[in-house]
Amino acid sequence: MSTGTLILAAAPIGRADDASPRLRTALAQAPVIAAEDTRRLRRLAADLGVTPTGRIVSYYDQNERSRAVELLGDLRDGRDVLVVTDAGMPGVSDPGYRLVVEAVAADVPVTVLPGPSAVTTALVLSGLPTDRFCFEGFLPRKAGERAARLAELAEEPRTMVFFEAPHRLAASLEALGAAFGPGRRAAVCRELTKTYEEIRRAPLGELAAWAEDGVRGEITLVVEGTPPRETLSEPADLAEAVFAREHVGLSRKEAIAEIAKENKVPKKVVYDAVLAAK
Repeated sequence: MSTGTLILAAAPIGRADDASPRLRTALAQAPVIAAEDTRRLRRLAADLGVTPTGRIVSYYDQNERSRAVELLGDLRDGRDVLVVTDAGMPGVSDPGYRLVVEAVAADVPVTVLPGPSAVTTALVLSGLPTDRFCFEGFLPRKAGERAARLAELAEEPRTMVFFEAPHRLAASLEALGAAFGPGRRAAVCRELTKTYEEIRRAPLGELAAWAEDGVRGEITLVVEGTPPRETLSEPADLAEAVFAREHVGLSRKEAIAEIAKENKVPKKVVYDAVLAAK
């Protein structure tokens, strides 16, 4: 007996009519539907004029691990399982990842019904570079852990996309400004594709001040990556940079090594520049 297929289905992030025809068909025909919120799933199906015929089970953060065992049993018994979260793609800051891992390990086919994504929607609306980007999900809630995460991203050159809860937005924008500088460009994308969609583009410092009064709705935050550093090439500039590092406690050898690495020049070039500047 062949196994069923695990189907990850992207759900609309705002408007029900953004759903694909394939999602409508899958909701009507899937033997098993695993939904992050069963009430929202039934509301979406009603909005689409679809009546699910399969078994609907809840599948959310708190029961994701235990439910995965049950759903894997359905798949092994030959039943397709459709996974639908409240909005966007399952497994992207939503339940789905653990079940995919289990299915892959069990040689169960996995496929995707593509569709709306808050990540790419916000990215293209932000006005920031789109050629390279990274998705960082939700920042940690605790201030110390959040600061540590942002310190790891201090040199990230790619545009960064975050999800954030509206009641934590002001604190996160303040932390981002402290880590990256208040002048770093960013965009707060609120209620994407919905009636009150709003895209606010400004430096982090301005956005943090704006958010202090409170913001409502689903939030996706896009932040500019670290601009490329200017490199030094003139011998006098290289020597001056070495002397500055020595002034704060580095040995000459350490300072020469750091300046050479940062400016992508051989250490001998920096060494000769220091000798010539004496």
